[in-house]
Amino acid sequence: MRREELAELPKAARDYCNYLLAVRNRSPLTVLEYAGDLRTFFRWLCQNRRLLEDKNTPWEKIPLDALTVEILGSVELYEVYEFLAYCADIRKNSPKSRARKVVSLRRFYRYMLTQKLLSSNPLEHLEAPEFKPALPHYLTLSESRELLAAVDSRHKERDTAILTLFLHCGLRLAELVGINLNDIHDGKLTVTGKGDKQRIVYLNAACEKAIADYMPMRNKIPGALDMDALFISGQKNRIGRGAVQHVVYTMLEKAGLNQPGMSSHKLRHTAATLLYQHGGVDVRTLQELLGHVNLGTTQIYTHVSNEQLRTAQESNPLLKENEQV
Repeated sequence: MRREELAELPKAARDYCNYLLAVRNRSPLTVLEYAGDLRTFFRWLCQNRRLLEDKNTPWEKIPLDALTVEILGSVELYEVYEFLAYCADIRKNSPKSRARKVVSLRRFYRYMLTQKLLSSNPLEHLEAPEFKPALPHYLTLSESRELLAAVDSRHKERDTAILTLFLHCGLRLAELVGINLNDIHDGKLTVTGKGDKQRIVYLNAACEKAIADYMPMRNKIPGALDMDALFISGQKNRIGRGAVQHVVYTMLEKAGLNQPGMSSHKLRHTAATLLYQHGGVDVRTLQELLGHVNLGTTQIYTHVSNEQLRTAQESNPLLKENEQV
């Protein structure tokens, strides 16, 4: 993470972000999301309380150095609810996005309280917007097969291996690009997930074959700049997230599956859904495979298909009794 991305925040917020990185072991991306939520609130607060010397200051140029701990501690609940209304009406934030802002503010104020920067927490009773989690987008079993069959590119073996690991192992994008050659050993893959937490993912025959087919091409790359990386880009570097997303979008389009909302993360959803619906994998095992800390996060993948609902109805023992009447 570039330090300048945190530099404009008030000192208490900068210290909080460093705490998340150094002590809580949160990923830089997660910390940036929290910092962004706090920055939005701080800018709104400066405008709402008329703390700006020039009221015509552009939003992205609003200075935050006037926000002392005393000012932050004087925030009242009604102000935060006004801020959330602003996010809904002006910024068009969804209930889910506003709920995340509430989480960011709650945790920051809880941190200030534990650090004795505040004598009491003014946001202790802050409530989050209610929202129903949307069912994740995913490919069906037949669509997943079509996607793998459609791979046709200059780096066919590499791209096939990338899609295979997504669809069979349910990896996150950052986890896939971070794979090193020495992470693969005896049919197992050591995955480094969020917060640098490691887990073991067992590679099935399809994954082992895809990697084995790719390795001769991988080993022929002259002068690769990252000799540890499993997946190498056309520029001989470790492949980046953007390049992997491009591979996914391109192959989805070739397969005629480029529906709205599809991305590499939706392939993770696909892996989880297929394992639950067709593989008989229970939710606890799925939690371990996906690297979720909370079981509740995993349960969104346990949505059932219409066919499963139909099968459940047809297995009702009362059905046979009715047929005999």
